[in-house]
Amino acid sequence: MTITQTSQIDLDTVAELAAQLRVDSIRSSTSAGSGHPTSSMSAADLLAVLVTRHLRFDWDDPTAPGNDHLIFSKGHASPLLYSVFKSVGVVSDDELMNGYRRFGQRLEGHPTPVLPWVDVATGSLGQGLPDGVGIALAGKYLDREPYRTWVLCGDSEFAEGSIWEALDKAAHYELSNLIAIVDVNRLGQSGPTELGWDLDAYARRAEAFGARVLVVDGHDLSAIDDALATAAAPTDGRPTVLLAKTVKGSGFSEVEDRPDWHGKPFPADMADRAIAELGGIRNLVLRGPGPEPAPAIDATAEPAGGDAGAGAGVATLPHYDLGDEVAPRKAYGDALVALGAADPRIVALDGEVSNSTYSNEFAHAYPDRYFEMYIAEQQLVAAATGLSVRGYRAFASTFAAFLTRAHDFIRMGAISGVDLRLVGSHAGVEIGADGPSQMALEDLAMMRAVHGSTVLYPSDATSTAALVEAMASTPGISYLRTTRGAYPVLYPSGEAFPVGGSKVLRSGDDDRVTLVGAGVTLHACLRAAEILAEEGIETRVIDCYSVKPIDADTLTAAVGATSGRIVVAEDHHPEGGLASAVTDALLTSGPTSLSLAHLAVRDMPGSGSGPELLAWAGLDADHIAAAARELLDE
Repeated sequence: MTITQTSQIDLDTVAELAAQLRVDSIRSSTSAGSGHPTSSMSAADLLAVLVTRHLRFDWDDPTAPGNDHLIFSKGHASPLLYSVFKSVGVVSDDELMNGYRRFGQRLEGHPTPVLPWVDVATGSLGQGLPDGVGIALAGKYLDREPYRTWVLCGDSEFAEGSIWEALDKAAHYELSNLIAIVDVNRLGQSGPTELGWDLDAYARRAEAFGARVLVVDGHDLSAIDDALATAAAPTDGRPTVLLAKTVKGSGFSEVEDRPDWHGKPFPADMADRAIAELGGIRNLVLRGPGPEPAPAIDATAEPAGGDAGAGAGVATLPHYDLGDEVAPRKAYGDALVALGAADPRIVALDGEVSNSTYSNEFAHAYPDRYFEMYIAEQQLVAAATGLSVRGYRAFASTFAAFLTRAHDFIRMGAISGVDLRLVGSHAGVEIGADGPSQMALEDLAMMRAVHGSTVLYPSDATSTAALVEAMASTPGISYLRTTRGAYPVLYPSGEAFPVGGSKVLRSGDDDRVTLVGAGVTLHACLRAAEILAEEGIETRVIDCYSVKPIDADTLTAAVGATSGRIVVAEDHHPEGGLASAVTDALLTSGPTSLSLAHLAVRDMPGSGSGPELLAWAGLDADHIAAAARELLDE
């Protein structure tokens, strides 16, 4: 294979490459029997010019620090992306033809980072540009490499609010290193898009959000080349939106601008006609410019955000005295500052509630490593995703209830295989007078359902700090639920809280029932145990601070010791939370006889004080003790 690599590939050769990208998009999707050839064909000219003349990338070293980043936000155009990979010599024609959309192969229907040239999984529209904001944030504020982040967007996804969150934050942070290339081909899945080819309307909207807008004929190679050169040039701090008017199915007259070919491969005879019209199969292998050389680094200078490759020191976690009343959310802020002192890779983000989540402590200590996303929870998670791509350990916090808005970004983060550390405060009816709109009562179920996730729910300041430290080195999606109110410190400083563990706070040979809590309900379980002890009923109390993975062995042993009797109390709706995790574990490995009382928030709460609402929901010590007595009376 002969690879041509130069930054001066002429436009006649680029035209041949564009035809090759169209042909290969058709061939691969027809071979697979599925895919989006017409969506790929509309953007082929844009990608041919970008990859050969403007994208600075070392294809043999996809992790080179100076590489530009290319994100296909319109992930359904994967035939085009994989055809690009063939055109630069990293994917063979055989793999393209026999591996696309096949079981067990890496050329999946939508791109994922199983391919080393792909940063994030896309295909859920409206996510690539927000993720690109995170990468561009790292480039501008934390890294020392002059890379650009190029994002290919579809026009349909500009109906997604997350796109506008991304442009708003890109303008706010003056991300001139972020370029969105919008393939305005007019047609969506079921018909015309909202704005069709009204590029003036797109331009007005993008400019209103603070972007520099360029408009181009998306099939004029010379005009595209000039526009991309302008997009890559320094600006006054604005991100660039390049609006390219294109034709869906461009290059094959039978399907051009026809609304009934979205997501449909061409039958074999039709594919043959299209390939013939496009001039036949080609096997060009061309590479454009490589990354810019890394600038010299002043070894005496203090890095703005830390070296993403630097190792972490040992954090000195905050100390709390037993019995002191400290809010777990406050301990989160304390611990985050301690981690930031030890590890320059730690960064924090928040959704304009940092004085409630206490991430403001980190913002004050390390302002260059803190990013405010305001009330934009989708962008909050997406920015954390992009920062993770660049090797930073991002903690993103907001009210737990508001993370539900970003659930699609969270699940896509799992597909991307990124490490995200999410922190939700103000959970459950415990928060009190704010009422149900602010009460997270679904978050444990939501986060448990995410593939490979870790779900943690500490009950005091010491365990919170220890679990924040554990999250820093936990792979995948991890979630910490922090309690609003201040509660007594139960554990001495230095106590270990391994992920997947639990704590047995009361136990004895005469235990008759097991009480299981986490967070606020653990304190209620301990008080219930004291009430029952005064009646001569000994209980075992377990702190399930790790909801996923859960400590099945300790639960099994406890229930075995208490004749199958167990009370689980959770400040959460009954579906999918702590009790679900407990019963899943026990039904798999526990005793054959199980007598369980499940206390949860089963009705719609209103406003009130925290103690009033916990009593109303049946989650206070008296109700837990009553549930234990009922099990003993059965």
